[in-house]
Amino acid sequence: MPRAAAALATVLTAVVVLGGCGIRTTQVPVDAGPAPSRMPCEVSGADISPQAQPQGVPVRVYLVCASQLESVDRTAKLPGQKADDSRVLVARVLLDELQKEPSSPEHEAGFATYVRGPIVLTGPRKDDPAGTLRLSRQPEDLPAPALAQIVCTFAESRAATTSGSVLLGGPGDYAPRGYQCSTGTKERPEEALPTLGALPSSSASSTASPGSS
Repeated sequence: MPRAAAALATVLTAVVVLGGCGIRTTQVPVDAGPAPSRMPCEVSGADISPQAQPQGVPVRVYLVCASQLESVDRTAKLPGQKADDSRVLVARVLLDELQKEPSSPEHEAGFATYVRGPIVLTGPRKDDPAGTLRLSRQPEDLPAPALAQIVCTFAESRAATTSGSVLLGGPGDYAPRGYQCSTGTKERPEEALPTLGALPSSSASSTASPGSS
C-alpha cells in the first residue's frame, strides 16, 4: 500500500506541474495533417476480364483519385464516321470515356470523374486557330477538376496541338483559350489551370501586318 500511495502521489504531482506550465491534458488527438490515402489508385490488367473488354483501341484518360489526377488505361470503340478531322474523332472518344462512370475495379481503386455529361465536342469554327476543339459548355464554367481531366487527357493524345497545349472553346462567341497540363495540374486539379489566354482568330492573325508582334 505505501508503494501504491507513493506512485499515485507522483502521478498527481506530474499533472499539477503540467497544469502550472500552461499545458492542459486532453483526450482529443492532435491534428497532424491529413492521413495518407489508403486508395491504391491503380487498376491492374488482372482486375478486368478479357471478356469484359470491348473490341477497340487502347486509350488513356485521367481520372481523380486521392485528390490528384491519375491515368487509367481503357479500351474504347472508335465511331464509324470518317468525315471529321482525326484530332476531333480522338477528342470525342476521350471525352466520352471521361463522361462514363468508373468501372467497378476503378471505383474500388478510388477513381472518380468530375466530367458530367452531356458534353458534346465539335471541331474548329471558320475563324478559330487550327486545332481548336469546341465544347457544348464553356470550359471556364466546368468544375476545375473536370476541366483538368479534359485538358490532361487531351494533352497526352492526338487531340493536342504540336506544342502539347490544348485549344478549347465553348458554344458562345468567345475566343478559344490555350491550356496546358502541368505537374501542378495533376497534383492539384482543383486549382486554376495554366492557360495561354484567349487566342486570336485565324482571320485576325492573317490580316495582321508582317511587322506586327
